[in-house]
Amino acid sequence: MNRYAPRIFAIALLALLAAAAGLGYWKSLHDQLPEGLSMGNGRLEATEVQIASKIPGRLAEVLVDEGDKVTRGQLLARIDTRTMEAQRSQAEAEVLRARENYAAAQASVQLRQSELLLASQELKRVREIFQRKYASQQLLDQQQARFDTANAAVVAARAQLAAIKAAIGAAEAQVAQLSSEIDDSSLRAPIDGIIQLRLAEPGEVLGAGGRVLMLIDPSDQYMNLYLPASTSGRLTVGDQARIVLDALPEQALPAKVAFVAAKAQFTPKQVETRDERQKLVFRVKLRLSDPGAVPQAKPGMPGAGYVRTAEVDWPASLQ
Repeated sequence: MNRYAPRIFAIALLALLAAAAGLGYWKSLHDQLPEGLSMGNGRLEATEVQIASKIPGRLAEVLVDEGDKVTRGQLLARIDTRTMEAQRSQAEAEVLRARENYAAAQASVQLRQSELLLASQELKRVREIFQRKYASQQLLDQQQARFDTANAAVVAARAQLAAIKAAIGAAEAQVAQLSSEIDDSSLRAPIDGIIQLRLAEPGEVLGAGGRVLMLIDPSDQYMNLYLPASTSGRLTVGDQARIVLDALPEQALPAKVAFVAAKAQFTPKQVETRDERQKLVFRVKLRLSDPGAVPQAKPGMPGAGYVRTAEVDWPASLQ
């Protein structure tokens, strides 16, 4: 074996390391941003909507799968409503019975009012003949008692009529409540979007707020950056920005500054190093200007966001 072989190998290894270091240094100089531009790391996100049950019940069916595109108002899932439908039928029957009782109570009020009118007329006649001394005090007292009784009967009949009217309102409210709950048992898409997760299957019993699906809005994709005050203080909502995803390094996605936090915070835990997490930064939200132009860009992809703090041109790599 050649005794110079280990030395030659060591020299070659050192040369390779030196070349790699030189290439890394050249790349760092090449990738260095011009003055007036700043960048931060983040992850592409999209608006998420949790499709959940408002009332407890058994999940009857789920009509969509993960990855399906849905439109606003589309039926996605349905809770079993047989019990509520039976309760609504019973409440509707109560409404009909209360309305029939109301009609009978109206007739009773009219009857009592007629009796009161007759008693009033008879009392008037008896009072007139009593003043002429053709009627006794006993007859006058009897007629006064009949009038008072008829008047009390009218008051009672009117009270009964009001009670029945209130019962009709309560029964109708019960029907409306059950109808609303039955409608809420049909889970519909609140926006146009894509089904990201299917979290429950038919037959499962869900509580109030039980999640069934997770829907994302692909038309609203954004990236949160955490930048120092020296950078975020020069940004305003509507400023142009760029997003470059690790999966699409050759394509800069146009974006705009959608939000700049008014209060500093510690960098969130997802940042790798502890030292960086101790720094106070401001959250800056970049929203893609045209998410549909690049269908390969998907929520969850890591990347970098670039913002301008001065009137400078975007470099060629970020055009």
